[in-house]
Amino acid sequence: MEKKILLPLLFLGLSFLSFSQTEEFGCKDLSQIAAQEQHAQEALLNFRSSPFTDNYDISYQRMEWEVDPSVFYIKGKITTYFSPTKDGFDQLNFDFSNGLQVNSVEYHGNPLTDVLLVDNRMVISFPQALPLGQLDSVTVDYEGAPPDSGFGSFIKSSHSGQPIIWTLSEPYGARDWWPCKQDLNDKIDRVDIYVRTPAQYRVASNGVLVKEYEDGADKVYHWQHNHPIAAYLVAIAVTNYAHYSDFVPVDGGEPIEVLNYVFPENLTSWQNATGASVEAMQLYNQLFGLYPYADEKYGHAQFGWGGGMEHQTMSFMGGYSYSLQAHELAHQWFGDKVTCGSWADIWLNEGFATYLDGLNYEHGLGPNPGPNTWKSWLQDQISSVTNQMGGSVWVDDTTSVNRIFNYRLSYAKGAMLLHMLRWKLGDEDFFQALRNYLSDPALAYGYAYTEDLKRHLEQQSGQDLAEFFNDWFYGQGYPSYRFNWWQEGNTVYATIGQVTSHSSVDFFEMPVPVRFRSAGGEEKTIVFDHTEQGQLFQFEIPFEIELVQFDPDYWLVSRGNFVTNNQITGVSNPLLEQVKLFPNPVRSQLNIQLPEALLPARGLIFSENGQLVQQLTLHHASQQADVSQLAGGQYYLRLQTTGGQMTTAFFKE
Repeated sequence: MEKKILLPLLFLGLSFLSFSQTEEFGCKDLSQIAAQEQHAQEALLNFRSSPFTDNYDISYQRMEWEVDPSVFYIKGKITTYFSPTKDGFDQLNFDFSNGLQVNSVEYHGNPLTDVLLVDNRMVISFPQALPLGQLDSVTVDYEGAPPDSGFGSFIKSSHSGQPIIWTLSEPYGARDWWPCKQDLNDKIDRVDIYVRTPAQYRVASNGVLVKEYEDGADKVYHWQHNHPIAAYLVAIAVTNYAHYSDFVPVDGGEPIEVLNYVFPENLTSWQNATGASVEAMQLYNQLFGLYPYADEKYGHAQFGWGGGMEHQTMSFMGGYSYSLQAHELAHQWFGDKVTCGSWADIWLNEGFATYLDGLNYEHGLGPNPGPNTWKSWLQDQISSVTNQMGGSVWVDDTTSVNRIFNYRLSYAKGAMLLHMLRWKLGDEDFFQALRNYLSDPALAYGYAYTEDLKRHLEQQSGQDLAEFFNDWFYGQGYPSYRFNWWQEGNTVYATIGQVTSHSSVDFFEMPVPVRFRSAGGEEKTIVFDHTEQGQLFQFEIPFEIELVQFDPDYWLVSRGNFVTNNQITGVSNPLLEQVKLFPNPVRSQLNIQLPEALLPARGLIFSENGQLVQQLTLHHASQQADVSQLAGGQYYLRLQTTGGQMTTAFFKE
C-alpha cells in the first residue's frame, strides 16, 4: 500500500482532494506514506489477532451488497462456507462492527436467534456442536452506516460533483463493513461478489466481471474471484466510472488484461499513463514468474485517496504515477499471492513492493530512466533509513498502526534489506530464492513469515544468514565506515573500521566494495569481507591510485563514511572524522565543515568516472561550494588537508 498526504491535512483528519487536480506521484513521494498511516485507525490501535476466529477455516463466501454512492449506507448478505478445525465447535465468531445492525442469521434455511454483538465481534451460537472438518454454512443479513475508523474502511466522497463510495480495509477495517475473519491466518478460497447500485454507476471489485444486468432502476454487477484472498484485500468501489483496458503480452500465452476504471473527467490522462503497468508487469513476470492471477485480470480503480491500495487483482489508485503503479502491482506477488502472516512481518509486503518499484529504474523503465535514476533512488532510501539512529524492520508493536506502516523502517529499510541480501548472495541465487519462495506450496496463495523467506534464501545460496537477519532485521541502526589506505608500489594496505548507530548491534558483518581509480581512468573494485573491527587487508593494484570510491554503487545501508589516506603511518587522523558535508543530496550549495586544525585545505571534486570537475580552496572552518552547474549524479570530494586526506561521496540532484 502506498499513501500520500499533505501536511496541513494531518491536523484535520482525512480530507479528500478534488479530482480535477489529480495528485501525481514520483518515487520520492514514497517518503510521505508514513504520514497518512500514522494518522489513521486510532480507534483500533489495541486490536490484536482474535483468539475467537482461529477454530474454523473459510472455503467460500458469497457477498451480496446494496450500495448507492450518494448515501453513506450499506445493506449486505454474506453467506460463509466454513469447516471447524477444533472439536467442540458450537459458536461461530466473525469480526464485525457493533455499529452495524444484524437483521437475521440463517442456518440450514432456519433463523438462528442466539446471536450476540460484543466488542466488535458477532457471536453465533449453534444448537449443538458441529463435527470437526465438516463443511457448513451460515448467511448473515445486515445493514447500517459503517463507523469511521480512520483512512477509509468505508468512505463516501465525490469527484466533479459525482458521488463515490469505496472501501479500504488494511489492516483492521474489514469488520467495519462486513462480517469477516480478518486475522492473518486464513484466506477465503474463493468469492462471488454481487453489488446492486443505481444504474448510472459502475462497480469495481476483485476477480472477473462475470455478469452485469439491469433490474428496474438498478444495475447488478457480479464479480468472481477464484483464488485465495485475505479479508483485508476484498474491496468494492462505486461511482460513474469510465473504463478501458490495456493488455500485457505474454510469450506463448494469452495477453493479460489490465482493466482500468477511472473518473470520466480524467479518462484521457489515465489512458496516456497506465501503459506503465504493462511494462512493469512484463519486468515482474520475467523476474518473479507469471502474474499470479493471469487467468483473471489486473486492474486499477480510481478512488478519492492520496495513494494506492493493492486490492487483489484491482488496485485502488489515487493517482497514476509510474512509482505508484509499480508499487501496487508488485504487491500482487508480494502481499497478495504471498501475504505476511503477521503485521510484525509487514516488510514482506511493503519492503518488497518498495524494492520492486526501484527495480524498474534499474532496468531502464519509468520516468527519466538511466543509471543515475537508479542510484538516486537507492540514495533516497539510504537517506531515509539513516536519518534516525535506531529502528528495526521487525515490528515490535503490532497494536500500533503507526509502527506497522512506518515508512522509514517497513518500506525503505525493508527494501534496502533486500538490496543487501541481493549483494550478499549475488543476483542468480537471490532472484531464484525469491521465485522459490513465491512458488513454495506451503506459502503460495497463503501466508509467510520472515523465517520462511530466510529459509529459502539459505537453501538456495548455501549461506548461513542468521547473523545477517539478527543485525539487519531484528537489530537497529546502521554502520558508519572508516576506510584508511596507503600504497607502497603496487601493494596497497587498508584498514576498515565501523561505528554502529545503535547499541543493539555491535558490528555489522558485510562484504564491503571499494573502487580504486588511476588518473588515467584505470580502475579495480575490491570486495572486502569485513568480519571484525579494524581489519587489515593487503592486496595488489597495478597502477598509482588517484581516487578511492567507497561503496560506489550503493549496496550498503550506511552513513557518514570516510575514506582517508596517510602514506607514512597508515593511521588516519581522527580530526578527519569531524568533517561534515551537507545537504546530501545537494541541489546548488554544498556546505563543507572541517576543524580549523586541518586548514588550509584543498578540495577536488571528481565525477563518478574519476574526472576532475571542480577545485576548491578552503580557508575557513565552514565554507560553501557552488555545485549548481554540475549535472545530476554521484560525485566524490577529496579533501587534501594539513592532517591528511580523505574522500567522501555526495549526490547532485
